[in-house]
Amino acid sequence: MPHQIIAHANFAKGFRGGERQTQLLIQQLSHLGYSQRLLVRKNSELGARCAHIAQLEIIEISKPYVLHVRQLKGVSLLHAHETKAAQFAFVAHLLLKIPYMLTRRVDNPITPNYFNKMLYEKAAYSVGLSKAIVAEILSVSPKASCCIIPSAFSGFDVDEATALQIKERFEGCFVIGHIGALDDKHKGQSYLIRAFLQLVARYSDMRLLLLGRGADEAMLKSLANQDERIIFEGFVNNVGDYLAAMDLFVFPSLNEGLGSTLLDVMDAEVPIAASNVGGIPDIISHDENGWLFEAKNVDAIVKAIEMLYHDPLTCKRYSDNAYQNIKAYSATAMAQHYRHLYNVLEQNASRKRIVVFAQNRNFFGAQIN
Repeated sequence: MPHQIIAHANFAKGFRGGERQTQLLIQQLSHLGYSQRLLVRKNSELGARCAHIAQLEIIEISKPYVLHVRQLKGVSLLHAHETKAAQFAFVAHLLLKIPYMLTRRVDNPITPNYFNKMLYEKAAYSVGLSKAIVAEILSVSPKASCCIIPSAFSGFDVDEATALQIKERFEGCFVIGHIGALDDKHKGQSYLIRAFLQLVARYSDMRLLLLGRGADEAMLKSLANQDERIIFEGFVNNVGDYLAAMDLFVFPSLNEGLGSTLLDVMDAEVPIAASNVGGIPDIISHDENGWLFEAKNVDAIVKAIEMLYHDPLTCKRYSDNAYQNIKAYSATAMAQHYRHLYNVLEQNASRKRIVVFAQNRNFFGAQIN
């Protein structure tokens, strides 16, 4: 049984990809015998979803979070899972000398100021989901101890009866799917809708199925112009059932730390076309296990969809190749990588400096000098 008590902090308002990954990690660490605490904001959905996990104490705190550092008494390590939690961890370290590590899930620019430089430099480890994220951390804090641990696929269940109903609903159609918050400046759904409207004029059997809600829902529905072949399904809990009905998954994001949704699509053996941004090329190799196109390029999206619509053999090759390596992205594998870092910290009172970053290859975990 591990001797450490790991505290996790995630103060996100909602429940998106980062919160799902936090939940998956905590679940796996529980299976490995860790005693854990989870610090969340009041009425957190993440807290509610983790309530059943064994050996986990959930602590709800309110702003200003720093006033609640006493909740860290007795912990061996604080693991921060989003920006506000990372700031909380840094201040807690300054006040109580508690070692902390953080996981950064987005590749958007970090403000290059002294606070952020020290936040990453003082962390025992700064974990990025992809090479793009680690590069951004090192650009602000060159002495940060960085490593890459990608997200995990969720392992969505499929109810055969429900999945069959969804397939029957779209019988005779070529279903193009997308999953994500309706946040156009991030996910780029407007470019996909524009591409689809061009294509459906030529291919009447195409359908665009969008799962998720968000601030841009009204704008995107207006862009769709009430075309009934564009289906805004909203937020669903049975994602696996919908993936089973998709013929192609298109992901036109403008920025992505990794694009963990793609891992679930790969696990469901659905072919992928995605924008060539952020950490997406870490998991999608062009014309090997998917197709990459230029972001914000409607013509490139049209070309990708049309090509794959006409070429089921290539679609099958992409989905088969993607599925072959999916076990490397399991929640079990992710937890083992983090467990390695936790063990190194426990075994070494004085932290060893590491910088793990390779321009030309993918790798997981940390290399210890």
